[in-house]
Amino acid sequence: MDEEPERTKRWEGGYERTWEVLKEDESGSLKATVEEILFQSKRKRVTESHGQVRLGMMRHLHVVIDCSRTMDDHDLKPNRLTASLKLLETFVEDYFDQNPISQLGLITTKNKRAEKLTDLAGNPKKHIIALKKAVDTVCVGEPSLYNSLNLAIQTLKHMPGHTSREILVILSSLTTCDPANICELIKTLKSLKVRVSVIGLSAEVRVCTVLTRETGGSYHVILDESHFKELLMLHVKPPPASSSSECSLIRMGFPQHTIAYLSDQDAKPSFSMAHLDSSSGAGLSLGGYFCPQCHAKYTELPVECKVCGLTLVSAPHLARSFHHLFPLQAFTESPAEELHKDRFCQACQGQLKDKSIFSCPICGSVFCSECDLFVHDSLHCCPCCIHNPSNP
Repeated sequence: MDEEPERTKRWEGGYERTWEVLKEDESGSLKATVEEILFQSKRKRVTESHGQVRLGMMRHLHVVIDCSRTMDDHDLKPNRLTASLKLLETFVEDYFDQNPISQLGLITTKNKRAEKLTDLAGNPKKHIIALKKAVDTVCVGEPSLYNSLNLAIQTLKHMPGHTSREILVILSSLTTCDPANICELIKTLKSLKVRVSVIGLSAEVRVCTVLTRETGGSYHVILDESHFKELLMLHVKPPPASSSSECSLIRMGFPQHTIAYLSDQDAKPSFSMAHLDSSSGAGLSLGGYFCPQCHAKYTELPVECKVCGLTLVSAPHLARSFHHLFPLQAFTESPAEELHKDRFCQACQGQLKDKSIFSCPICGSVFCSECDLFVHDSLHCCPCCIHNPSNP
């Protein structure tokens, strides 16, 4: 395996003359400079949009959560574990909101072992319930990066070639206790085209640097809780698809929701196929989504049919994935002094107090920085362009 380039070994290089970034205002305060740095970090998500790049929209992501003794540290309040699980709940909701035809699974590691918290599934409620229960986990021992990655591989290696295979590791410990040489596992991950990313809660670890570099992932270490949230948000959008990923047509079913009533003579209560895996057995129900190929019943979408393997989705799910193919064009940034008309944001109707304003290149509507982020992260379309049908 190639050695890391010499320039990246000089960790001091990233901190040379950092005081030049900080500039005092007239009153001697550094507040304006700090606010500018935070503002630019938020804008980074918009400016780094992939544009017309082929994306892996059908994603299979395993999130590995370190539950070793270091997760009991109190630098994040009330401790690292509770803060991480709370942020992951928000991440799961955002992930399925932006990737409705993708799947996610949770893995925990402690005491040199790795255990599945949830299997790969497209139901966010299932993962959020598991995360809430994990708050009571006792943090003991050391994590095992090898066992965690190996457990994730057992599922991901069976995923189709046209899907994106990803692992996100939330690592608190500076050590890992592995039963075998992790360098061999990294080669396996690379051959299986599994992208591994790491978010560190303590400091940079050499093995994680090599792991993410070889598999094409990203490696960041958090500064505080808000920075932790920003780093998680970077993994919500689908990553660019690898050039070697397969291209194929995918069979999908679009079942309609059928509701039967007790007054109907032909109405027969039945179980959902999704409840075969759940320990909390749900009762019989009359309605549901029926697979158009084998007529198996499910209570929610999207899901992969357990009988015939057909991917069942609804039309809105595909529509919500469509914006990744044609992302909204970045708004034009300009100084607020150049705006001669009323200084109000067209979205929130609030007064424009920032130094910069953002205007839509099509309709010319002006937005504040917060609404600009909301439009690009969540709405994915200019509200003024939609409101005025005369715009192209």
